[in-house]
Amino acid sequence: MFKNYFKTAWRSFRKNKLYSSVNVVGLTTSLAACLLIGLYIGNELTYDQFHVNADRIVRVTSDLSISGTRRQFAQTGSKVGPQFERTFPQVERYVRTMKDVRSVFVGQQSFEESGILYADAGFFNIFSFPLLQGNPGTALDAPQKVVLSETAARKYFGDTDPIGKIIRLDGAERNYEITGVAADAPLNSQIQYDFIISFSSLNAAKTEIWSSANYITYLLLRDAGQIHGLAAAITDYMKRINRDEMSTPDGDYWTFHLEPLKMVHLRSPLVGLEPNGNMTYIYVLSVVALLILLIACGNYTNLAVAQSVNRSVEIGVRQVMGADKRQLLNQFLGESLLVTTLALVLAVLVSIALLPVFNAITGKAFTTAVLLAPRLLLCALLLSAIISLLAGAYPAIVLSSKKLVNILKSGVRMSHSGGGLRQGLIVFQFVIAIFLMATTLIVLNQLSYIQRKELGYDRSRVLVLPVDGKTTPVYDQLKDAFRAIPHVVSVTGAYEDPTSIGWGDLIRTDDGSGPKELTLNATPVDLDYLRTMGMELVAGRDFTRSDFALQDTANNNLNYKGSYILNEKAVRELGWTSGQAIGKTISRDVPGTVVGVVKDFHFASLHEPIGALLVFLDTTLVRQLFVKIEGDDLPSTLAALESAWKARVGHRPFDYHFMDEDFNALYRREERMAGLFSAFSVIAIVLACLGLFALAAFATAQRTKEIGIRKVLGANVISITALFSKQFLVLVGIALLVATPLAWLAGNSWLTNFAYRVDIRWWMFVLAGLAAAVVALLTVSWQAIRAALANPVESLRNE
Repeated sequence: MFKNYFKTAWRSFRKNKLYSSVNVVGLTTSLAACLLIGLYIGNELTYDQFHVNADRIVRVTSDLSISGTRRQFAQTGSKVGPQFERTFPQVERYVRTMKDVRSVFVGQQSFEESGILYADAGFFNIFSFPLLQGNPGTALDAPQKVVLSETAARKYFGDTDPIGKIIRLDGAERNYEITGVAADAPLNSQIQYDFIISFSSLNAAKTEIWSSANYITYLLLRDAGQIHGLAAAITDYMKRINRDEMSTPDGDYWTFHLEPLKMVHLRSPLVGLEPNGNMTYIYVLSVVALLILLIACGNYTNLAVAQSVNRSVEIGVRQVMGADKRQLLNQFLGESLLVTTLALVLAVLVSIALLPVFNAITGKAFTTAVLLAPRLLLCALLLSAIISLLAGAYPAIVLSSKKLVNILKSGVRMSHSGGGLRQGLIVFQFVIAIFLMATTLIVLNQLSYIQRKELGYDRSRVLVLPVDGKTTPVYDQLKDAFRAIPHVVSVTGAYEDPTSIGWGDLIRTDDGSGPKELTLNATPVDLDYLRTMGMELVAGRDFTRSDFALQDTANNNLNYKGSYILNEKAVRELGWTSGQAIGKTISRDVPGTVVGVVKDFHFASLHEPIGALLVFLDTTLVRQLFVKIEGDDLPSTLAALESAWKARVGHRPFDYHFMDEDFNALYRREERMAGLFSAFSVIAIVLACLGLFALAAFATAQRTKEIGIRKVLGANVISITALFSKQFLVLVGIALLVATPLAWLAGNSWLTNFAYRVDIRWWMFVLAGLAAAVVALLTVSWQAIRAALANPVESLRNE
């Protein structure tokens, strides 16, 4: 019996190639989209859940308030982990971590590595990163020990056993012994690494300090249920520390909070070792996947019903031969199962083919093995089964409910009772398509605004070169060599580039109106910093070489006097005008004079308003060299820079990038979401047009004789096409009216994440509506023209 059902289904599939192909294409597209979305969502929702102790691990975050200014950040001082282990019995172990970028030397090989992670000895006891070689208890228990990831071990040593071998960092005299090889960190881990170096190798490990918040600290609790109790105990404990140990002024405080490890990636606003995800995007993508699936189901059902009009006599004959409703239902389900099975197989193949593109859009590194995981395929199989059931049952139930005499009389004419439902489905589909297109336009417009906005500095054609303390002896020689190269405009250095200044600091002053404190960001720089970056001074002067003479850096005694430049925001918060600020005495650790005021510039992403900033002169803290370039012969300029670099810096490769890349990295998450939404907008409009195709096919099948009569009476192709197109364009218009307020609300909600944003313009919705209308018109016109060109004799033969 089942064999007969599938044979009949296959014949129907071959007989109705157009409808069947549209069904397969629509279902393949929607299932492939759902597979890829499911892959992304599954990865995001399972972050850090693979750790055996995941429920007992928490991340410690800092909460600082000074002079009414509150700052929260994921980093802590070096004292937090060990002190909490000593103080609170709930804490079983701790681990401090810090990411770094270093040049790694193995023999004659050297590479700039961004996957350097410093970690305490308990790292492998707290986290479930398997050691393929080495002892987890001793691999990081002493200075100058390093564990390589499996990928790094293969990169540097091939098939040779790396245990016991030596690597060097940045040409340092100290050697690091390889004590282990760890499996690569999973994709869904916020801790990523290529090299894990013992934390005790850092100078910071020699002293314990509450401040100097540079480390991500994790605690392993004895019991997962102790988190809230420990958090309260930490709050009380830090009140005593603020009073007795830190001597914090009244109203100010420094305390710490706990974040469960499994909630950090999607729930925490604080960025730690890796960029966080966004739970809102997960909700949105889940809804998009559901809506795309609903569109596909509706399309399939509409096509099945439209196709069944031409099969009414077949159904009647089957009923005469004794077929009951159950057998008719099985027949339609068999056909539906054949189509959805074929679509599922094709969807898996399409997903595999699109995986590199999907990885490029999302920034992930999904593999075919991850895509073909049993759980994901089982979900896809379940979805296809549901589609088969829904799409196959509806036409069978409708047709089998008709009286046999009416079916055999001249083929059934489907009632219009379901017309409202079918048209409502088309409206629903185009609401989704227009909504996605409009919100995508809003996102793209904001990203375009970010690229165009005046930042207060010129990031174009600025080459960035990482340097370190080992470069200090040749630093001035290197700058002079760079300046001598044609097309090099200027050279300077700083601790970090101006696209993202994270250094936090505190300044104090007393201008006669009482003592003042200000928490702000700060950046140590070299001479020519403002000129190289194209920043504007609104008062005072830039740093000069004479400012170095004021600094007794050799003794760091009372003769030391700094020179400082504040931005306009800092000056306002101190209650001064730009002119009044010049000559004022302020103090970081030592006193200094404000010599200039720089115009406010964006030293963080446009998500945040411009904050207060201190710029101070200190070349010993320079960690990035900036070279402003002009001219069109970039390759020769880069070659000259590399030659000058290699002649003076032997311990680091010439590994450069441009400041534009750092700026774009600030908005990579938004760009990825824009890419996803653009892709899903295209999918939604394609599926919605397939739905229109179904409804147009249904209408032309129902009105074939009407079209024949109109042609006999003189109607031309244009008038018949206009007759059919009008009703569908009305549906698109209704969809635009519904989608516009929804897209405005969603777009406005997303834009609230930015301190600097575009206004939502009316043309975004009009453009989305016009795009939908044009595509819909082309889709409907094809069916209408096809029906209008048919010979009227054929349609009227039986009348």
